Amino acid sequence: MDILKNVLDLFLHLDEYLAKIISDYGTLTYAILFAVIFVETGLVVMPFLPGDSLLFAAGTFAALGSLNVWLIIGLMIIAAVVGDAVNYSIGHYLGERAYNIKWIKKEYLEKTHAFFEKHGGKAIFLARFVPIVRTFAPFVAGIGKMSYSYFATYNIVGGITWVTIFTLLGYFFGNIPFVKKNFELVIIVIILISVLPMVYEWLKARREAKK
Repeated sequence: MDILKNVLDLFLHLDEYLAKIISDYGTLTYAILFAVIFVETGLVVMPFLPGDSLLFAAGTFAALGSLNVWLIIGLMIIAAVVGDAVNYSIGHYLGERAYNIKWIKKEYLEKTHAFFEKHGGKAIFLARFVPIVRTFAPFVAGIGKMSYSYFATYNIVGGITWVTIFTLLGYFFGNIPFVKKNFELVIIVIILISVLPMVYEWLKARREAKK
C-alpha cells in the first residue's frame, strides 16, 4: 500500500520532484531522465514509471531554461529506442518461457498479445502511447519472434513521435498559468488520454464478444 501511495505521489507531484533533481544534480539530470525512460521501456518489470508525464514535465522545465529542449528530445529518443530494442531482445531470448516467470504478470502479456493480434506491426507504434502496454509490447514482439528489421522500423518511428510530442507539449503549454497551478490535474488528464486506446479496444472487444 505504501509503495502504491509513493508511486501515486511521484506521478502527481512530478514537477516538484523534477525541480529538486535539477537543483541537486544539475546536468546529471539528463542522465537520470535517460535512465528512467530507458528502464520504463527496456525492463519489463518496471511498467509503472512515469514516461508520458516525465517527458511533459521535462519539456516544461526546458521552456524555463533549466534544461535544453533539443538535448532532452535527442537523448530521450535514444533511451526509448534502445530500451525497446533491449526489451525485444530479452523477450526473443526467453521465448515462451517468459509466460512461466512468476514476477511477470501473465495478464499483461496476454493483453499485449491481443493488442498485437488486433493491430499487427503498428502495435509497436501505438503501444508507445499506452502506459504498461508500452513496456510489454517490445517484450511480447520478441517472444513472438517478430522480424527485428520490421520491429525496428516501428520502434524508431514510434520512439521519435512519442518523445517529441510529449516533450513539446510540455515546452509550449507546461508554463501556462492554469497548467502550472493545476499540474496534478494535467498529469491525470495525460494519463487518462494515454489509456484511452486500451479502454476503447477493451470496450470494442466486449461488444464483439456479446455479438
